Amino acid sequence: MTKTTIVLIRQDLRLHDHPALYHASKEGLVIPLYIHDESMSPPGEARKWWLHRNLEQYKKSLEAIGGCLLFDEGKLEEVLPKWVKKTEAAAVYWNRLYATDIFERDKKLAEELAADGIEVKTFEGTLLLPPWKITKADGSPYKVYTSYYKAIRKVEVPKPVPTVKSLSAPEIAENEMQLEDFRLLPQIRWYKIMEKVWDPGEKAAIKRMKRFSKQVQDYDKGRDYPAAGIHSTLSPYLAIGAVSVRSLFHHFTEKIEKQTEPFIKQLIWRDFSYSVLMHFPQSPEEPLHEKFKAFHWEENAPHWESWIKGRTGYPIVDAGMRELWATGFMHNRVRMIAASFLTKHLLIPWQKGADWFMDTLIDADTANNSMGWQWVAGSGFDSSPYFRIFNPTLQSEKFDGEGEYIRMWVPELKDIPSKYIHSPSTAPADVLEESGVKLGVDYPYPVVDHKAARQRALDRFEEIK
Repeated sequence: MTKTTIVLIRQDLRLHDHPALYHASKEGLVIPLYIHDESMSPPGEARKWWLHRNLEQYKKSLEAIGGCLLFDEGKLEEVLPKWVKKTEAAAVYWNRLYATDIFERDKKLAEELAADGIEVKTFEGTLLLPPWKITKADGSPYKVYTSYYKAIRKVEVPKPVPTVKSLSAPEIAENEMQLEDFRLLPQIRWYKIMEKVWDPGEKAAIKRMKRFSKQVQDYDKGRDYPAAGIHSTLSPYLAIGAVSVRSLFHHFTEKIEKQTEPFIKQLIWRDFSYSVLMHFPQSPEEPLHEKFKAFHWEENAPHWESWIKGRTGYPIVDAGMRELWATGFMHNRVRMIAASFLTKHLLIPWQKGADWFMDTLIDADTANNSMGWQWVAGSGFDSSPYFRIFNPTLQSEKFDGEGEYIRMWVPELKDIPSKYIHSPSTAPADVLEESGVKLGVDYPYPVVDHKAARQRALDRFEEIK
């Protein structure tokens, strides 16, 4: 009798380097199954759109090689056993996920299936190496990125498994549930700009990888300039699994050599973030530095609204927040500036900003997101010191000198001379008039004064030192 294996499809919407799908395809009949389970780590609104579009493409990819993608919804631990029974599957394979609640649920589910005589195999399809692989000599986790980076660079990262080029599927009664039944697309089409900016699917991811390959030699010097377009834009595809991190690692280390190390460090930072999440599961909600539990944050609704709507009066911050709202993405340097402004100028808790990013980013990723916010806030391991408070105007002048990025996302400032575009409130009245900008009407005054806000933040930090 031919073996039938259910392959759980989750954050791995690709045919290349898909260990669970590859090994199942070599052993008999394969049933790729996507179970939409919002009971754990539900996706944000932007991520739902991205998920829908990528599932559409993945379904087509599987059908093109003789397979199919089946859909169901509900709690995974309840739905999957029903499919095992319905299809008389002998095995269930999946690539591991490491969000704490999901990982623990999956472990328990694997034990229950095995107890019922079902073969269960799990694979590394998310990271370069499993999060328990890189530890100190005593087995404890690394808390400093540089040490983690040096350690992982001494270890061989397994090569990607070959692309799955054909599948054999068993005869199954027509699936009653369709992708549209998940209701991932909102009724109001607020995602129109995202549709223009992002092409979903594995082929689009590989196309972006090839394009970035031609730019990567300039990545180290150019990645901080948001208007330069030298950042990879691969994070949304990594987050959804349309491209494999091991494929990226080997592509850039073997084919393009030395110039790629700054980008490789970003891939390793992602692994480091997951290591922290695995060993410190409280990190998405609680500060990793104990003293920050006593930090006095503010709950200022008007300031919060000005930040999320890109109306703070600091153009670089506002440009980033508007880019995020329109495209589901924000340039990494601008993410740091916007996050620093929220946590240090406005003193609004980093957790609130992290939740907003999880809801609005298409590359939303629990480990990367919480790690980034704790780094900026100063409350995480190996984080930026709290007293390092970005001056958003100086950051803007340094990384968007001519205001190209600002003009793109804050069009009401497009006619202001570059000398004043980083701080319109300092422009003379005649310049503002010639530029067609009336402060407080067309564009807001700064919601806080930088110097005063900086001192307030430092005073708050003194209280917990």
